[in-house]
Amino acid sequence: MRAGVVLILLLALAAPPALAGRDPVFSARRAAEDLKSATRALRDARETRDRVKALSRTVRAYEAGLRAMRESLRRAAVRERALRRDFRTRQARLARLLGVLQTLERSAEPLLLIHPSGPLDTARSGQILSEITPALKARADDLRAQLRELSLLQELQQTAIDDLQAGLMGIQEARVALTEAIARRTTLPRRVGGDPERLKALAESSRSLTAFANGLADLPFDGADPQGDGFAALKGRLPLPVFGTLLRGFNEADAAGLRRPGILLAAPAVSLVTTPVAATIRYRGPLLDYGNVIILEPAAGYLIVLAGLGQVMGEVGQILPAGTPVGLLRGSDPAAQDFLVEASQGSGEIRQETLYVEIREDRQAVDPGAWFALKDR
Repeated sequence: MRAGVVLILLLALAAPPALAGRDPVFSARRAAEDLKSATRALRDARETRDRVKALSRTVRAYEAGLRAMRESLRRAAVRERALRRDFRTRQARLARLLGVLQTLERSAEPLLLIHPSGPLDTARSGQILSEITPALKARADDLRAQLRELSLLQELQQTAIDDLQAGLMGIQEARVALTEAIARRTTLPRRVGGDPERLKALAESSRSLTAFANGLADLPFDGADPQGDGFAALKGRLPLPVFGTLLRGFNEADAAGLRRPGILLAAPAVSLVTTPVAATIRYRGPLLDYGNVIILEPAAGYLIVLAGLGQVMGEVGQILPAGTPVGLLRGSDPAAQDFLVEASQGSGEIRQETLYVEIREDRQAVDPGAWFALKDR
């Protein structure tokens, strides 16, 4: 019977498996510092000569900081749930252990004199029991450490609200400043051509994106292409125009069975969209059911179509350097509280918007996946 008691004590003191994962509190604090750095960059960008470039970097910095904060809050919520489950398990084990110890305390007979296997096992059981006290202390220290971590995770949720609100206000201010800087920009080179009236008539009469793109090819511009013959060498290395994830591939059917010769990227609402390569703006504005569209020409015979924008930037004929903002995705920024709701519920409370991307070569749509560095995202 006493051997069974010792076994119960050992099982009660057995350490549970360690909870793995990166420290979400550290990650959240680092994300908060990134947001503060973006705020400092916003102040500096106002004094920089190339404000468009500086403000673009600032908006990207805010996006990266908010994305990191969102991910750290998700990990914090997962960690908190795991800790609470483990804590409840340990409480049950501790309750059983205390019950056993109370039973031993009430026993009138000396424990070490009644082991049925003789003096050697009696000595072994005594050694085991002598180790129970330090093991209990280690367990108590471990539980205290878990409680401290739970407290830090709860504190993180409180401080995250302030950091998120400051970050969301900062990125909105940066976007406004960027839009104003682009509107005032007068130094970009331009190419001449593309009769505005013919372009407008083409947009209104086209029944498909393919028809519009082919008609656009018949409205050539004067002057040299931004990339010339060098564009083909960039195949497979173009950065995505928005920091997002691939939602649907080339000619992949959507929920309604519709297939389109492009890719669909998902990204947070109002994300900044940039040109992946130096290119001429051939069209900007609403088109069919694609929302706002911007069409870029990096070289003769090539077009890059970016569709689904909430706001477009730049003017037809402008030659844009790589990485230049051309618009913002649709939607609006979430409230700071939405980040916590999403993290605690483990669901996509924060809505994602989409950007449709086509690359056309010699009037044919080709797989953008072969051009963009999708694996780097």
